[in-house]
Amino acid sequence: MTRPVLALTVGDPVGIGPEITLRTLAEAAGDPEHHGIAVADLAAMARARDVLGLDVELRAVGDWDTEPAGEGVVDVFDIGVLGEDLPDWGTVDARAGRAAVTAIEVATSAAMAQQVSGIVTGPINKEAIWAAGSEHLGHTEMLGELTGVTDQDTMFVVRNTHVPGHHLRIFFATRHVSLRGALEKITRETQLTSIRRAATALRVFGVPDARLAVAAINPHGGENGAFGDEEIVHLAPAVEDARALGLDVAGPIPADSVFHHGLVGRYDGVLSQYHDQGHIAAKTVDFDGTISVTVGLPILRTSVDHGTAFDIAGTGQADHGTMRSAYLAAVDYSPFVEGIRAEYLPTAAR
Repeated sequence: MTRPVLALTVGDPVGIGPEITLRTLAEAAGDPEHHGIAVADLAAMARARDVLGLDVELRAVGDWDTEPAGEGVVDVFDIGVLGEDLPDWGTVDARAGRAAVTAIEVATSAAMAQQVSGIVTGPINKEAIWAAGSEHLGHTEMLGELTGVTDQDTMFVVRNTHVPGHHLRIFFATRHVSLRGALEKITRETQLTSIRRAATALRVFGVPDARLAVAAINPHGGENGAFGDEEIVHLAPAVEDARALGLDVAGPIPADSVFHHGLVGRYDGVLSQYHDQGHIAAKTVDFDGTISVTVGLPILRTSVDHGTAFDIAGTGQADHGTMRSAYLAAVDYSPFVEGIRAEYLPTAAR
């Protein structure tokens, strides 16, 4: 596709997703370089338009290759789940959960069929999707089942660095697990796997000859075992194993400095050991600009890195900065879609 077509799922329709999606697409409408299509109930988008007071037309489309109408018109692929009977803003509702899941299924199907270049996902509410019958922990697990893959990783992209044009990518050795559980999962073998997957993702997403740093776990990197031996037993040996494979990887580097080194351009990526280690670093630097990319999927998927914000949903107060960043990142990454598919599409699906 010379002009990327991107499917934007709004997430939970009673959260801030419809508002931030509509603002993003209203700004992008008329740009000849890309075409974004909201995947949602048309009525949910119309309600968001009323809340925001935006002077835009909502056009229901049934084909992904529909030519954009231009400035002032936002296209919506109407999933027809809720109809006109919308749940109240900011409430956990099974119908809203079903709408969120349906939008993800529709967008993912289009991406797998190469009808769209990729998907951009808004925030879902886990209680709502569980109430709707989903057994998934979240987006990532759901997308894995829909695309037939079992190993997915999160890549945060931080654009607000100290070096113009340099983006820092943050990877995670563990994700949604307790801190104690995360430490139990980190071994020499799992660490090497995480390093190799991060290096592959950097290559697939357009960073050849990437420099990767491994974050330490303990204060001061463990101080040669005085503050813990994970660095000695697991991390350093895994780094040596990765170097033996020809990967440009450094570490373990104390976590209180490694992200700074990445921001000033010394490294292209940092492997964080647990959820908050990487999340705190990225969101402190650039909460609205940091976006999430799911790697390991045979499709391009970017996402906001925040929740549904039920407390302000329907008030028009939501900042759409992260959704805009996620959308523009998907535009930027769209030239790599063929490589993403070639690297991660399961053999049985080829």
